[in-house]
Formats: sequence, C-alpha cells, structure tokens
Amino acid sequence: MNQVISFTSIAVYFSGGLALFLFGIRMMSSGLKKASGERMRVFVSRIAGRPVFGLFAGAMATMVVQSSSTIIATLVGLVQSRLMTFSQSLAVILGAEIGTTAMAQLIAFRLHDYALVIFTLGFLLYTLAKTENLRFLGEAVSGFGLLFFGLQLMSGAVAPLQAYPPFLQMLSFLDNPLAGLLSGLFLTALMQSSGAFIGIVITLASQGSIGLEAAIPLLLGANIGTCITAVIAGSGMLRPAKRVALAQVMFNVAGILLFIFFIPQFASLVRTLSVSEDLPRQVANAHSIYNVFMALVFLPLLPLFDRLLYFLYPDDPMEIRQQPAVWYLKESALATPELALSYARREIVRMARIAARMVCAALHPFVREDRGRDEVFPSLSIIGGMDMREEKMDYLERRVSDYLIKISRSGLTEAQSREVFALMETVKYLESMGDVIEVLSRRLVRMKESLRTPLSMDGKEELLRLHAFVCSESGRLADLLQSMDAAEAAAILAKDREFRTLSSETGASHLERVRRNPESELTHDLHMELVNVLEQVHHYSKAITTVIAGAGEKS
Repeated sequence: MNQVISFTSIAVYFSGGLALFLFGIRMMSSGLKKASGERMRVFVSRIAGRPVFGLFAGAMATMVVQSSSTIIATLVGLVQSRLMTFSQSLAVILGAEIGTTAMAQLIAFRLHDYALVIFTLGFLLYTLAKTENLRFLGEAVSGFGLLFFGLQLMSGAVAPLQAYPPFLQMLSFLDNPLAGLLSGLFLTALMQSSGAFIGIVITLASQGSIGLEAAIPLLLGANIGTCITAVIAGSGMLRPAKRVALAQVMFNVAGILLFIFFIPQFASLVRTLSVSEDLPRQVANAHSIYNVFMALVFLPLLPLFDRLLYFLYPDDPMEIRQQPAVWYLKESALATPELALSYARREIVRMARIAARMVCAALHPFVREDRGRDEVFPSLSIIGGMDMREEKMDYLERRVSDYLIKISRSGLTEAQSREVFALMETVKYLESMGDVIEVLSRRLVRMKESLRTPLSMDGKEELLRLHAFVCSESGRLADLLQSMDAAEAAAILAKDREFRTLSSETGASHLERVRRNPESELTHDLHMELVNVLEQVHHYSKAITTVIAGAGEKS
C-alpha cells in the first residue's frame, strides 16, 4: 500500500514539476518575445544577407526568445511573404540550432535553490514596472523562476527511484543508441519543445539515472523532434516556405548520421573538453558542442545544400504563378519615359484582368452550394483564388505606384504627365475594387455561414443579373486601358443609367419579397450587403472609365 502511495506521490510531483517547467519556458519565451517585439523579426530578415551574419542572427534571436521553434516558424513566414529568400534562411536555421544550447546551459547551472527568489523578483518587476517593456521583462524573469522550480520538483520526485531496481532496469534500455534516439524524437515532438525535453534529460542525469552515453542519443533525437513545429508551420504554405522545414529536418538527420556511430568517442571528447566533472554540465556541453560543430561543418556547404533541396523539392510552376510579382516593369526603361509608360500600362492592364477575375468569381459562394474551384488554379477554392489575387493586387499597387512616381520625376511632356496621373488614379481604383471583393470573401461569407439559411431563388436570380452586369463591365476595363479610347469609355459610361435602374429594381423586388414572406427577412442583411458590394464595384469601374475618357479627350 505504501509503495502505491509512493508511486502516486512521485507521479503527482513529477507531472506537476513538468507542468510548471513547461509553463515557465512558455512564460519566459512569451515575455522575451513581447519585449523584443517586431524588432527581432526585422533583425533576422535584415541581417541574413550573408551566411555568417545569418548564423549570428539565428543564434542571437533564439537566445533572446528562448525558442528555436519560434524562430523557424518566423523564417517560414518570412520566406512565405518573400521578405527573405529560402537560401538566406539556411544559415539562420543553423544559428537557431546553436541558440537552443543556451537553455541547456542555463538549466545545467541548477539554480533550484533560488527558483522562488527569481520568480518573486520577476513578479515584483512585472507588478511595479512603469513601462510595458519592463513588465514583459518581469514576465520573462518569472517564467525563468518557474522553470527552475519545476526542475526542482521533478528532481525531488525522481530521487526515491534511484534505488528501485525496476526503474533502473527500465532506464537501461536507453543504453541502446537507437532506443534513446527514438525516445528523444517522439517525446520532444509530443512536447513540441526541445528545451523542455533537455531539461528532463539533465534532471535524470543530475540524479544519476542516466549517463552521458545514454543522454547523447536523447539529445540527438530531441533535435529532430523539435522540427515538428516547423513542419506544422510550413503546411499550407508555398514550396519555398516548406523547404525551410525540410532543411531543418535534413540538417538534423545528417547530424545523427555523422554522430550516432561514434557516441562513446564523442562522450570521451565532451569529458575532456568539460572543465567540470558535473554530469548535468557535461550533458549541456555535449548539446552545445554538437550544434556548434554541425553549424561550422554545414556553413561552407550551404550553396551545395541549397541546390540539393531545390532538386529534392523543386518549385511548382503553378505555385510560382500564384505569388505576387511584376511582369512588365523595368527599371532600365525609366530613362525613356514613353517606353516606361508603356510598361506601366501593360502592368495595369494585368491588374485590371486580375480584378475582373475576382469580380466574376465573387458571387459563387452565395448562389452555389459547393465551395467551387478557381478556374485558373484548380488547387485553390473560389475564396482561396480571390484571397490570392487580392494579395497580388496589394503588391502590384505598391510597385506600380512607385514606378509611376519615378516616371513622373523624368522630363515629361504635358500629355505624358496627364497619362501618369490617369494611371495613378486607375491603380488606386483597381486596388480599391480588390479590397471590396476581399470584404465580400471574408466578412460576407462568414455572415452567410452563420445564417444557415440560403438566399431565395428569386433573390439569387436578381443578384446574378446585377453581377453579370458588373462582371461584363469590369471585364472590359483591360481592353479599355490598352486602347485608352475615349469614345469606347464614353459608350461604357452611357450604360450607367441601365445599372442604376437594375440596382433599384433589385432592391425594390427584395423589399417586396420581405414584405410578403417574413422568412426572407432572415437573409435581408446579406442580400443588401451583396447589392452594396456590386454597387461599389460598379462605382470603381465607372471611376476608371471616367479617368480614361478624360485622358483620351485631352490627348
């Protein structure tokens, strides 16, 4: 009976200590991330231009936020958003692996006796601080204290088992390097924190439960297990971002293949290089030596590794087409304003075609039961296609506007100056049209899903008639921008009365339907919001046509 009570007590204290330890790590990481804020992301993206600087950036950033998973997830986001290339991310990944060793070294100091003092100091700093950054720092210090208090509880829980033969027999299987490797991999993947698992390994070492030879495979496994966060972060991203996760996995797999057959020799080297004979310190040193060695080995090989990863997981041409990019703008043409204007006009024609695709797909989620597939990129849903094109529109608006500003600084004729102004206005209206469709694809789709009541058949038919008008109208903008024909623009503007009549009839029919059928009131807000979106699209199409008509008359 006492033995059962003893095991229950051990389980409670160990699990409680582990919970405090994990919470402490997250609290410390959260506080440090808040204190460093956006500056750390910017620091990583800016300094990663050269491999050595990237290595330094990754190590520093990971030491600051105390989470390599956070840094790798950040890299995935930076590569996805094209603020960093995949090639630049490789050195940062190596640096992040070095940065993780700081946590192991801190844990090896075994500040258990001062854990509550550290927590109290952090709490006081958090409570009494006048500035936000100091409060965040207090949160980080409190987490640091909890971390060590959790380790103290785990160490105390394991201590009674040191003379328990079944426990020692259970741990003996870790003498098998493969078993230790797989244990480290799965447990770290489960915890999603290599720092947490390394803390447990150091705790077991401090109690004499495992030796250095058994701890090293556990550390190697932990390095692979922590890759799960990058894999999760990369899912659903473009291939360059997914390659970031693949690179981290391959780095660590290569490290295992180099070290797994030489663990006794590596353990002897660690003992020789370690000033202290303290086993927890040697475990921490083994982790540091391994990661630093791997970084130094791979750093000069990064170009080769880069090409290998591209070979194993090449870019998808269809995926590349989904990424925001300019097709026609050329900086070299700026010296010849007439040529530069022709390039700008071609890019704006492309913007108009992108906007027209968004407009023509906009009503599908509201009048069809299926999610639908994008007609150009079948891998995307209708909504996914609209989101992708909205991102393109935002990107092109910035690039084309900057290009037109550069053109305006050249020596332009009066006619060219008018055209630059007209094109700037057009870019602004096209981007606004994309924003309107984005509102529809996000807010109105959520509104429809929350209603769980479809639009009436009559309501759908009315909306489809109105939508067909704006779809046709927006589809003519690209050709109009290509020709800059004032007469054609005037012909399109002449149909404004037809649209206003159709819109008015749609609203009146809907209100009459609501009066006759109270159930239609359930979808009243959605119906009127959709009419409003189509009216706004018409407004921007009309504004663009008016600009072209004016520019054509003066030329």
